[in-house]
Amino acid sequence: MKYIHKYFYLISGIIAFIVYLTTIAPSVIQIDTGELAAVQSTLGIAHPTGYPLFTILGYLFSLIPLPFTKIFQLNLLAAIYCSAAVAIFTFSSKLVLDNLNNFQFIKSLKEKPQRKTKNKKESTESIANQDQSSELVKIISAMFGGLFLAFSKTFWFQSTSVEVYSLHLLLISIIILFLLKAYLFAKQEKQIDKLWIFFAAALALGFTNHMTTLLIIPAVAFLYFSQNKFNSRSIKQIVLMLLIFFPVLFLVYSYLPIRASQNPLLNWGNPVDLERILRHVSGHQYQVWLFSSTEAASKQFKYFISNLSAEYFITLLIIVVGLFVSFFKAKKFFVFNIIVFLSTVLYSINYDINDIDSYFLLAYISLAFFALFGIVQIFLLAEKSKLNFAIPVAGLLLILSAQAYSNFSSVDQRGNFIYEDYTKTLINSVPKNSIIFSYQWDYFISASYYFQIVEGFRNDVTIIDKELLRRSWYYKQLNTAYPDLLKGVNLDVEQFLEALKPFEREENFNANLLESLFRRIMTGLISTNISKHEYFVAPEIVDGEMKRGEFQLPTGYTLVPYTFLFKVVNTNDYVEAPLPDYKIRFNDTEDKYQTALKGFVSSMLIRRALYELQFNETERAKVYVKKIAADFPGTPLPQQLQGLILN
Repeated sequence: MKYIHKYFYLISGIIAFIVYLTTIAPSVIQIDTGELAAVQSTLGIAHPTGYPLFTILGYLFSLIPLPFTKIFQLNLLAAIYCSAAVAIFTFSSKLVLDNLNNFQFIKSLKEKPQRKTKNKKESTESIANQDQSSELVKIISAMFGGLFLAFSKTFWFQSTSVEVYSLHLLLISIIILFLLKAYLFAKQEKQIDKLWIFFAAALALGFTNHMTTLLIIPAVAFLYFSQNKFNSRSIKQIVLMLLIFFPVLFLVYSYLPIRASQNPLLNWGNPVDLERILRHVSGHQYQVWLFSSTEAASKQFKYFISNLSAEYFITLLIIVVGLFVSFFKAKKFFVFNIIVFLSTVLYSINYDINDIDSYFLLAYISLAFFALFGIVQIFLLAEKSKLNFAIPVAGLLLILSAQAYSNFSSVDQRGNFIYEDYTKTLINSVPKNSIIFSYQWDYFISASYYFQIVEGFRNDVTIIDKELLRRSWYYKQLNTAYPDLLKGVNLDVEQFLEALKPFEREENFNANLLESLFRRIMTGLISTNISKHEYFVAPEIVDGEMKRGEFQLPTGYTLVPYTFLFKVVNTNDYVEAPLPDYKIRFNDTEDKYQTALKGFVSSMLIRRALYELQFNETERAKVYVKKIAADFPGTPLPQQLQGLILN
């Protein structure tokens, strides 16, 4: 038992880590994992806000000679970050319970009225037993609070693959711990207390990883001024904290211009000067989705509320109990948590993006603190009812197991090879030295960075992201990776970059000129490279930009469906393509990314089957139709193809 008393928080972290190992992704998954893994492996520059601390720590961890693929090793690091965050949250929870009087809480956990005893020895033993019982309640409550957080859906998901939010969870947990220590133990008679200095350093590290660390500042201000008041001493202390905060911040962020000046293969934003650094660190290109409309905020808020039951399942009842308990008996901590919750939710619902879940993480942490108070109340009620201590423990274990079971299938990535299979199969479907033009970032472009740059898989193939062509820095990255690609369109690129400057600086710009030059570059990339490279266009461009007239092929060229892509050709004759002899390991559990990917693949197989029929290649058309029936049962087929199923 003494080991539990001493290492309870480590036990919580280890339990979380063991469970996390059962759901960790073996490869890249959707969205940014491929890009971030490549950035960490090669010391590149990631998408805004750059995440320098995340990059540096990931690179150092990738150097450890473990018997895993590089991507699995970096996924493992995410699980380590999240497990450490659970351990620190558990430690912080016990710290709160140990100092309840500081938060104006009831004294029942610390002091109990003693019954009259016959002798002094019996009285001393009774007090010791009650102290041990109180200590055990606090430890068990803190451990359950940490594990309820560990197995909430979005928190758990961060442990499965490379993402900046896993480190963010660790850093925000450290920030909260230092904040609590500073609030509880800083000596107000001192001009400057070192605990607040340590907090300032931790806060700076948080900002070097993710700017949503900003969301905890209002709650920090509440605790800081409730302890230190608003006077000359507290202002001096803030000034000194800032003198620690900014050097740490600048030191870590100096990685961006230093590394960008060395021209890495991945150099998002090319932050080599102050203008580009500020643009990159502020996430300037994403600000268009911030506070865009009340309709967007309403949509995101409804999503947050509807998703709460998926996050905590039955544990929500304990959270509600803890909310009321903390309101009546721990008002300062209640206010702190409410401020954290509201600042996080109010900011995040005003960010109109699809993958919004991770932006609510700090709110889920505040709910876990409320759960802590609910758990304590359960033990107090059980004691009042003279129930055996094992009964509330068993009940809490049952609730925790139900929550973990409910969320397991949603977070389980252990067999997820979808995006590795799709990326490799798509790239393998084109001939050597081909060019692919697409903007399927979430499905294969991000993943291709990892496989091509880190693993050296088919790095003869050039992949151009159509949307990134709108950014000035991207042309430098293309020139670094593919020196001959832009030679034929250099004049258009120079004019485009000049016209783009006022747009990126939010000055008056010529929108028509920008769009005209952008379209010329897209078309020119084909006309100036088609004699040396086979050129392929992805279906989202054909179905979107081409249909809307925003992108045109050079005169005399047309498109032929070619496995997952369209091949640019200047002939009306039959163009042979590889038969669909591949396997993408789709999961049984559907999500919006897998559903969209299935749509991309099945629609291209249908188009190719129709193309085969157009040239009377009936047997080849049957192969495609059979592949559709096998991989995508229930997919509606055009009438021309339906008869091939029966033959």
